[in-house]
Amino acid sequence: MLTLNDYLYNGDTVVKILHSYSQDLKASAIENNNGIDLAHSNCLLLMIDLLEHNDFLTTQSQKIREFYKFMAEKYPFLVFTFKGRIKSLIRLEEKINGNIVEFIYDYHREHGVYPPEAEIKDQISRIKDLIAYRIVVSLPRCHVNPGEDKQEREKGYLYEIANALPDFLEERGFQPELSGIETVSQTIEEPYRQYYRDYIENPNNFGYRSLHISFFDNTSRSNIEVQIRTKEMDDNAEIGPANHLGYEKRQESERARREEIPHGENPYFDDAYERGMKLQELDLSKVDVNMFGAVDNNLVNDGCGLYRGRLILPYEHLSRFQNDLI
Repeated sequence: MLTLNDYLYNGDTVVKILHSYSQDLKASAIENNNGIDLAHSNCLLLMIDLLEHNDFLTTQSQKIREFYKFMAEKYPFLVFTFKGRIKSLIRLEEKINGNIVEFIYDYHREHGVYPPEAEIKDQISRIKDLIAYRIVVSLPRCHVNPGEDKQEREKGYLYEIANALPDFLEERGFQPELSGIETVSQTIEEPYRQYYRDYIENPNNFGYRSLHISFFDNTSRSNIEVQIRTKEMDDNAEIGPANHLGYEKRQESERARREEIPHGENPYFDDAYERGMKLQELDLSKVDVNMFGAVDNNLVNDGCGLYRGRLILPYEHLSRFQNDLI
């Protein structure tokens, strides 16, 4: 069985690794009549196309930046940053295999049988965040009145921004996409609830909180995801319990799924599980990828988007509160 780990020790670039892994995966899928690996390979091809033909990103990010200007005028007292990134190769591989493992496990527990191949492949096609933009909002304490709950006020602004975003971007060629989840937010206005995945009202098992919405960019013919959160939520996701404890809980969850579905019962589960576990066990200090270096799995210098993602916007947008030149 082919795994991404097999390609991380030859000093190649991320793009070369993607080409080699996707080509070998496709050849193996055809030889073994494995439709899941073929869909996996096709997803990697989307990443290749994005990295090799990315001229549209300047135009796209400038359109997103117009919303920053809108926020700067409407909320001059808020501080916020806009960040954009292309998903890293390791995170993409983790998500592809994680989606497969989770779906097969949940389907088997509910129905007592394994899902058809077409439904498993759909879990790969649902990955819409190869390109993602993050809006992080903070209310400076000097604007908080005595006795006022800073976090609740920030959250109120967060939902205001979320309600304004879909129409704003749709006017600029971004089509909001249905979230496809049953749990809907009661805080987001009714016309927009169908588009959002609200992890603030419904945080995940790791305490992660954020608002997510996906768009199809009609100009570039690509999908993007926009994440909206407060500074506290961002800290929790990046350096807090949602990051560190989440890793340990994910390992426990993966082991529980392996116990539920014994090896040999479902080859698609077996392959995805093994690939995912190999990535969790990866020692980044041993990896040899061009423009990547690591002392350990915490001290990482990622200049190529292998582990942390490639930056789209090479600067942080500062609000009017920070910069009066707008």
